[in-house]
Parts: sequence; C-alpha cells; structure tokens
Amino acid sequence: MENELPIGRRVAYWRGRRKMSQQVFGDRIGKSKSWVDKVERGERRLDKYSVVHTIAGALGISVDVLLGGGENTARVTPTEPIDLDGIRRTLSRFAPVAYLGTSRTGPLLHELEQAVTHAWLTCQYGRYDVLVHALPRLLRDVHTAEGYHSGDNRIRAASLVGQVYQVISSVTRKLGAHDLARLAAERSIDAALRADDPLLAGTGTTRFANALLAASDVRAAFEANIVMAHRLAPNGPTWADADRVSVYGSLLLQGAMAAAHLGDNPSVRELLREAQVAATALGRDDNRYRTSFGPTNVELHRTAAAVELGDGRQAIATHNALPPRPFAALMPERRAHALLDVARGYLLVGDMARAGDALLEGDQHAPAEIRSRPMARDIMSAVLRGTRGAPPALVAELADRMGARV
Repeated sequence: MENELPIGRRVAYWRGRRKMSQQVFGDRIGKSKSWVDKVERGERRLDKYSVVHTIAGALGISVDVLLGGGENTARVTPTEPIDLDGIRRTLSRFAPVAYLGTSRTGPLLHELEQAVTHAWLTCQYGRYDVLVHALPRLLRDVHTAEGYHSGDNRIRAASLVGQVYQVISSVTRKLGAHDLARLAAERSIDAALRADDPLLAGTGTTRFANALLAASDVRAAFEANIVMAHRLAPNGPTWADADRVSVYGSLLLQGAMAAAHLGDNPSVRELLREAQVAATALGRDDNRYRTSFGPTNVELHRTAAAVELGDGRQAIATHNALPPRPFAALMPERRAHALLDVARGYLLVGDMARAGDALLEGDQHAPAEIRSRPMARDIMSAVLRGTRGAPPALVAELADRMGARV
C-alpha cells in the first residue's frame, strides 16, 4: 500500500497518479527536477512543514495522506452557500437613474478606481464570498460618483459603474443567479454607453450573452456576441489596438461557445479560427481589459467547445497539449474553470478517477469556483454516480464540502 512507503516514494506515487513529470512537478512547487529526484529517492529529507504542505497542495492530497495517514479521512462540514441577498436587494432597490445629478458629495475617483481594480482581482482569484459583501456598497459609491461629477470625471465614473456591474454579472452567473447576471450585464452596457466606451460595451455584451447562455437562451447569446464582434472587428491600423483586439477576440470565443451549445460545428471551427488570428496578432495572454484573451484562452475555449459538442477525447487531448507555464500563469479562477471543463471531458469518456482529480486540482487553485458553483456540484454528482458512491477519500471529502450527492 502507498501509505506504507517512505515519504519520498509517496511523493513519486502521487506524482505518477497526477501524470506529472519531475520537471513539471518541480515547476509547480518552485524546485528543480534534481531536487524532486533526490526527494523521491530518499537522498533529501523533507523536514519543513511548509515544504510538505506545498507538495501536498501541488499533488491535490492532504498533508495527512502525504505523511502516510492513509486515504481514509473524516467527513467534513459542507461549505456554506454564498448569500446573494445583499446584491439582489441592491439591484432591485436602486435604479441607476436615481443617482444621476442628485448627489451633493462624492467619493474620490482615484480611490474608487483602486477599489474597482481590487474587485476585479478578487473575482479573478475566485473569492466570491468576499465580493458579494463588498459589491453592494461599491455599486452605490460608483453610482454616487457618477451623479456627483460632471464632464470627463462623470465619464470616468460611468466607466466604473459599468465595470462593477460586470463583476456582479460574472459572480452571480457563476453562483446560479441568472436573472441577476442578466440584469447587471444590461446595466453595464447602459453605463458603457454613458461613458461612450465601445470596448466596455463589448465586454458587457460578453457578460450579457453568458447570462443568456446560462439561462438556455442560446440563439440570443450567439447573436449578441456575433453582432458586437462585427462592430468591433479590427481593420487596418486598429489591429495595433491591443484592447480592441482583446475584446473582439473574447466576443468571438463566446460566440464559439454559443455555437457549440447549438451543435453548430462549422461555426465553432470558423469562430475559433478567427479568434486564433486575433490571438496571434495580440501575441500574448492579455488581462488588461478584464478579458484574459490570448493564445492560451483560445485553446481553453477549444477544449470547452469540444465538451459541449460531446467530444470528450478531443477536449482532453486539447487541454493536455497546453504548455504548462502559460496555463500556470493564468489567474486562479480561470485555471479552476478550465479544470471544470476538463472534468466534464473525462466524464464524457467515462474516466471518473481523472474527472475527480481535475476537480481536486481546481479546488487547489480557486476553492469557491469548485465548491460554490452549481455546475461544479453537478459534475461531482456525476462522479459520485460513476463510482457508485464510493470515490477515493479525497474526492469524497471534496464532495462533502461541496454538498454534492449522488
């Protein structure tokens, strides 16, 4: 049994189960391939708890298992659902027009810009529990600023309003509140128009289309993305505008996902091809305009589209072909979301063990993306059914935390 092995051999055992080479594993924990090899051969001792903790996290196992405590772990308390009542009350109580031209004082714009940037980063790290408490007040503050300021400063404030609504739309969609996601996305587009910012309207359209897609209004989602993509399509000198290319490419990718939901394979191929051209022109993975667009994201959407089209083998092969370093450089929420797609791909081919491993790995990157999303619970429930309610202990522990059932 693996729990009877020396710790170095247990590292090798679990690394092998995770299909990682010594080089890849070393990159993940910040060590050299030689260091990993010496640990696994027992030539180097692991005598620091911080190092053991890092190794266990990279392997997707508990410290107890790594130290030889076995795979039998106690059941745990499920993660508490994230309460959206505050956001719901804020969206239903206040109409945006109520803030315009009525305030006598307003918060400083540079402080609000910092707060909005922090909200985006909090979302990209998957801290949805923190966001849902902060967003209602932030939304009131940016609306107040728009009502207080005039001229260029009002335009700056309107842009912040649009961004906050987009964060709200992203979070509420992930947590299954599709009505709130759509309402927030619509208001983000209205704010973008007040700010005279077509790129902000473009990213708002992707949020709106995602809300439509989540609510199964697939054709409308497809058309919204494609119409806006055509409006923003770069030509001539505008190909040098990285922000425009990034938003345009994101619209193409979301259009491809909607086409995949429709079963329209030719449109999926064409939109992914166009997105690849845009990503090549951009030349990097870009997060400046909150899109995460770039070559890596194109491949992640290629994986997700293959899943929607029912081709699990293609999805898995596409994901496994990704270079590890660009994937590791993505924001935690994006990595965890991609691993949900990989888990779905493994479900399609009947590989429950690797589907469970993908969920465990995603949980290491952004726990809320795995533990709080209804889609993730559905995937875990399928894993539990596929293993007849007896998955490996670590998967069972995660299922308990998610509140997933057969």
